[in-house]
Amino acid sequence: MFKYTFTTILLAFTMFVNAQKTITITGQIIESDTKKVLPFVTISVNDNETNKIVTGTISDDNGRFKIKNLATGKYVVHISYLGFKTVKRSINSGGLNPIFDLGKIALKAVTESLDKITIEAKKATINAALDKKSFSLADNIAQSGGSVLDAMKTMPGIAFDQDGKVILRGSDKVVVLIDGKQSSLTGFGNQKGLSNIPASNIKRIEIFNNPSAKYDANGFAGIVNIIYKKEKQTGLNGDVGLSFGLGALSKRKEDTKTDLGSYAVNPKLIPSLNLNYKTKNLNYFLQSEFIIQEALPNNEFTTRNYDDGRNIISQVPENRKQFRSIITGGIDWELSKNDAITISAMYDREKHIDTSQVAFINLNNNVRNRLYTWKEKEVTSYINASVNYTHNFEQAGHSISANAQYTRGLEDEDYFLNDNSEIRIGRDMTNIRAIEHTTSLSADYTKALSSGRLELGAKARFRNLPVDYTINRGNESIIYPDLGDFSIWKENLYAFYGNYLLEKEFFDIEAGLRAEQTDVSYELDPVNIYYATNDAYDYFELFPSVRFTYKINDENKLSLFYNRRIDRPGEPELRIFPKYDDPELLKVGNPYLRPQFTNSVEMAHRYNWSSGSLFSAVYHRQISGAYQRVFAIDNSNPNYDIVNKIYQNTGKSTNTGIELLFSQDILENWKLIASTNVYQNKINAFQGTLLFPFIRPFTIEKTSNTAGDFKITNSFMLPLEIEAQITGLYYSKRNIPQGEELARSSLDLGLKKSIWNKKGEITLSASDLLNNFGLRQRIKGEGFTALYENYYETQIIRVAMKYKF
Repeated sequence: MFKYTFTTILLAFTMFVNAQKTITITGQIIESDTKKVLPFVTISVNDNETNKIVTGTISDDNGRFKIKNLATGKYVVHISYLGFKTVKRSINSGGLNPIFDLGKIALKAVTESLDKITIEAKKATINAALDKKSFSLADNIAQSGGSVLDAMKTMPGIAFDQDGKVILRGSDKVVVLIDGKQSSLTGFGNQKGLSNIPASNIKRIEIFNNPSAKYDANGFAGIVNIIYKKEKQTGLNGDVGLSFGLGALSKRKEDTKTDLGSYAVNPKLIPSLNLNYKTKNLNYFLQSEFIIQEALPNNEFTTRNYDDGRNIISQVPENRKQFRSIITGGIDWELSKNDAITISAMYDREKHIDTSQVAFINLNNNVRNRLYTWKEKEVTSYINASVNYTHNFEQAGHSISANAQYTRGLEDEDYFLNDNSEIRIGRDMTNIRAIEHTTSLSADYTKALSSGRLELGAKARFRNLPVDYTINRGNESIIYPDLGDFSIWKENLYAFYGNYLLEKEFFDIEAGLRAEQTDVSYELDPVNIYYATNDAYDYFELFPSVRFTYKINDENKLSLFYNRRIDRPGEPELRIFPKYDDPELLKVGNPYLRPQFTNSVEMAHRYNWSSGSLFSAVYHRQISGAYQRVFAIDNSNPNYDIVNKIYQNTGKSTNTGIELLFSQDILENWKLIASTNVYQNKINAFQGTLLFPFIRPFTIEKTSNTAGDFKITNSFMLPLEIEAQITGLYYSKRNIPQGEELARSSLDLGLKKSIWNKKGEITLSASDLLNNFGLRQRIKGEGFTALYENYYETQIIRVAMKYKF
């Protein structure tokens, strides 16, 4: 009853926070006969319905004019000059196009005089577009002092899996950008690093479910764009902060019998320092954060029930001691009135030591069959350097930019494996060293038109990822033989796009086409006996995108979307070397994985009113070549079976759903935000072949399931100017290949108080108070079933303080 009641409430209360939109009108005035520019021409903007003057300006010495910060709406632009006939132009703006370039406007000489013009200011009205959702982090209290991952947990329409991957509308195929660019910190082809970006450094987060052709074609579920803060004040300013927290305060399930168990009441200390120095033409910025903590990023219980009657449980707690430093800095340099360059760099280094004792217990007699101990020492680092140049032409909205970016990601991990049991006594040691080099060059051209915008661009991206393996096999080694010592994965991408936007009084149209040529190769050590030594392929694909918006009235808009996108497997999905944290449940990649393609259609509606808004969308996605982990038994070992979790392309699937987002100011000091996403996953039956560690077939059964994600947030202003926020999350059961993922929920609380004359603030936040957000999955494989439970660290309490100067 709780689930259905909760669903009903959220369907009634769904949310979207409106972002205020403004436009710019520009153009150049010339004399019709001589074609000479006309300076000091009067331009007035009148409301289309009342004909009252809203604002105005005059043209400069070159006949150009620019009117900024005008609220979206319907206007008539009057171009008037003594001795010339007045010219009128209509503007119909709904927030989709921010700049209207009227081009060259020719005035014809007459003998009439011009009445006096009075200029008045008018406050901008609230408006919102359907192409993206934008969320400010300034009001996110329930996750204060945490990471971007923590903050996004409370945002409407966003979910997460246990690896920290963002899930939009039931899919983790999401691209994460930082200031509009991919980086090593958030990954290419996979997501990583969101838990290490401090939320306090972020201004807002944008979500594009149907991105235009301007954006890279990967990520069929959409794009998440993280926008960093930048100070606008002249001089030196910034902030210093300190956050202290405790994680894993209670245990959802008792540990299996080992000496170490799983970490609990894990301390976390996070100091930060952000500086910004701005002069007339230069802006220097530096943002830094340091993380010293104990953590429990994974705590995996797996209960396996074999068809022959064996029942075994194992637990893999990833007990972590971690130190991480993240430093971002750069300079914005205004070279001239129309030219600017930004040079920025990011350095992220993390070192952690994970330790675990894994007991394998026979549930039939409650006897521990074996005790397996491992330790991992890992150093990861990410370097991201970019240079961006922008030239703005005299006309507003007319610009060209060029960007060069280099990213290097390093992963250097040592595994020490120790097995001590009746089955096996032995030690193994492995080292994996992977360095990812990515270089990208891009150019973008934008020109504002009288009723729209034209965008053109090109991009080249080169990725090279060599991986070296060092394997010291011990007595009766558990490591598969003949894997080889190295692999080299390369991907070169060349892209071109064109995008056109037309904005009229009653409708908007945006249409684009992106063309991408991709060349891929994967070279393995010839010693490897499981796959061919080299795999290479290339493909050329077109990715169209179309959006049509009908403006019913100023408060109601209806949009139709279509786009085609791709998801390319990243190196973790391709890596041939298994992960040995559980020697009877191995996770391994597949170098023969191919991309998956998605066609998406959506119909969306937005209704705005003075104190709130309602966004609703119906969407359908068709996925071909979907890749997922497949569970399969390897019974080649006479002492115990090994369950492999191998990435495979698994055929076709569909995802159809309804999304509702709602926001309402209930009272002056009470705001309600709620959302729901109810969707149906259909996975088609599929038969395929596994190559590792030997050739054998696998089967995916046809399944269909309706699932839903629900969130509700209440924000209050309490006495003593204390801000409070309560967020409830509920993710229902959903189907996955070979099984189902069970329901989970979370209750988060936050408090914030300004101090020191609003120069400082202190916050208290608590996530997953009831400890119900762990991940659980039921799997049905050939010859066995499994219950997978990952009770990783979701319950965290933080106290944070920040001082601004």
